[in-house]
Amino acid sequence: MRKSALALAIAPLVFAIAACGGESGQTGNTVSTPGSAAAPATRNRWDSIKSRGQLICGVSGEVPGFSFVGTDGKYNGIDVDVCRAIAAALFDNPDAIEFRNLNSKERFTALQTGEVDVLSRNTTWTLSRDTSVGLEFAPVVFYDGQALMVRKNSGIKSLAELKNKAICVQTGTTTEQNLTDQMRKRGITYKPVVFEDVNVTFATYAEGRCDGITADRSALVSRGTILPKPEDNVILEEVISSEPLAPAVAKGDPKFGDALKWVVYSLIKAEELGITSQNVGQFASSTDPDIKRFLGTEGNLGEGLGLTNDFAARIIKHVGNYGEIYDRNLGPKTKLNLARGQNQLWSKGGLLYSPPFR
Repeated sequence: MRKSALALAIAPLVFAIAACGGESGQTGNTVSTPGSAAAPATRNRWDSIKSRGQLICGVSGEVPGFSFVGTDGKYNGIDVDVCRAIAAALFDNPDAIEFRNLNSKERFTALQTGEVDVLSRNTTWTLSRDTSVGLEFAPVVFYDGQALMVRKNSGIKSLAELKNKAICVQTGTTTEQNLTDQMRKRGITYKPVVFEDVNVTFATYAEGRCDGITADRSALVSRGTILPKPEDNVILEEVISSEPLAPAVAKGDPKFGDALKWVVYSLIKAEELGITSQNVGQFASSTDPDIKRFLGTEGNLGEGLGLTNDFAARIIKHVGNYGEIYDRNLGPKTKLNLARGQNQLWSKGGLLYSPPFR
């Protein structure tokens, strides 16, 4: 489909903020291409990563707050910090990573073929992806839901008012199917305007060729900030799906899958215990048995994962706990200012919960 002049005009703006294309990768501050050697997704992948001394992490690279390249040339976002946490646990170095940007169509193939070690790319955990697609999901790192955005001056206040309207949606995602299902259940006819590329999808909406656009609510908030006139758009209150976003590895290496799970749980548990990147050193002398096991000053929990016993301490020292990660990428001091809501700890009314470290 031919891109219009406005789509072409918006693309540089999107890429200026995302600062990356769908084929690039990055190690620390160095850009690389996805053609370099990567071990196939086999039961020996865990050992291959450790012997390589570097994690290859698949991300979007184009979603502010989740994964994008900042003005300093570095990858930032909650998905990026999950990758950094894995590298910290493995190598005591959160920068021992090569990032590879993957679009929604190529992300699963890249994981299955071993082009990347782990996928940390705002991906919804579904039954088919957990089975037939062959993914092994870690715990959810962001509870989201699908919504729709429209222009304020459209007067549209609900999903029903989009009857016979054009809606922009990205193909190859759960988003497209969710929209179809919800409109079918409600008996609402509409005109889907479908694209593979997320940049073209939002650019088409921005130029007025769609009456609305649908995506995960967090993505609408994130990308809404880089539309030509963010204040002219509004997100409808209706949430049409549940979208638990989680990192994943390919099935076939249970050791890697277990390590990934407990890396994520470490971020949550640290917040529960009140351990942060700023005070983790002070907790090293704690006599609390739960804290001692968590930080590895007592017991050998890390060895069971193929990690050092202080792997959680490494993670918190370099990356921080879940709350710190959320606040710096999505919190009130960021442009996105997303309320934590369901992404609070269970003790604060949210859904985040860690099994015992014992």
